[in-house]
Amino acid sequence: MTNFRLHSLVANAKQMIRLHNKHQPDVPRGYLAVYVGEIQKKRFVVPLSYLDQPLFQDLLRRSEEEYGFNYPMGGLTIPCQEKAFIDLTALLQIS
Repeated sequence: MTNFRLHSLVANAKQMIRLHNKHQPDVPRGYLAVYVGEIQKKRFVVPLSYLDQPLFQDLLRRSEEEYGFNYPMGGLTIPCQEKAFIDLTALLQIS
């Protein structure tokens, strides 16, 4: 059940990315724009390869719990502190 839920979550995120990137031509192919922050949201452009990383998938789960699939910024919104997101993406770049 958990594996199916994760697959569904990633599939929904990929669909959201395709729709979002059509309206955001400044996002390079192979990347996605995400909005991060608890109060004020900041936009980050990250590689699609992050979708395969367990740490990033945890963020997707938190996003689903917080927003469902109705993102307030019109794109993938992640409810975490900006510093925590930067630290996490730094870890993902190393691995």
